[in-house]
Amino acid sequence: MKETAEKVRLQKYIADCGVASRRKAEELIGHGKVTVNGQLVDQFGTKIDPAKDKVEVDGVPVRPASKKIYLKLNKPRGIVSSCVSQRGEPTICDLIKDVEERLYPVGRLDQASEGLMILTNDGELANRLMHPRYEHEKEYLVTCRLAATGYQLQQLQKGIVIEGEKTLPAKITLLALKEFSIVLREGKKRQIRLMMEAVGNKVVTLKRVRIKNIQLGDLKPGQYRPLTADELKNLRS
Repeated sequence: MKETAEKVRLQKYIADCGVASRRKAEELIGHGKVTVNGQLVDQFGTKIDPAKDKVEVDGVPVRPASKKIYLKLNKPRGIVSSCVSQRGEPTICDLIKDVEERLYPVGRLDQASEGLMILTNDGELANRLMHPRYEHEKEYLVTCRLAATGYQLQQLQKGIVIEGEKTLPAKITLLALKEFSIVLREGKKRQIRLMMEAVGNKVVTLKRVRIKNIQLGDLKPGQYRPLTADELKNLRS
């Protein structure tokens, strides 16, 4: 039977509804968390008719978000950067008190790190910002245990092998003996910490201060605010 023009891919629909990014939606489908009209679906190519089909994730109905929300937040250390806690730790979504829509984070910071995060229910924008092929810049301020040597910074700048893969070249600016800024165009798990260990040093503090053209600014830990129209326009460019 010929598919109608109204049908969309299931993972896109889940992302558009603000449940998760498209990549995370694919994980949910693959892990058997999604049903359509009561039937378990585990095929990524599945298409649905949003006007007729009933989609549920973990038994919770999925419906289109009533409005698009875009926030920037300063994540404090000790807070989990997802909206789901594995061991009862506080999450970034626990910090959002006045938004009814379901939000999810664009990218992650490990629990010991702090700084800029973006939260939204716009699945398309989140997918674009997180997809590796776009190589959006992210800037971090790093304090290390030992004075950073020229050789160490040169190795970080050129790219080094961590967990079997070489990192992309980075931009490094030395700020003090034990402090520097680093600009990455990728987002491997615990990347900067692993890079520092690979060159014989160790991260003491790590703060993200920029994602693409969005600056952390003067937000204090735990504070958040909506993106301005200009910030959102630049983020989409």
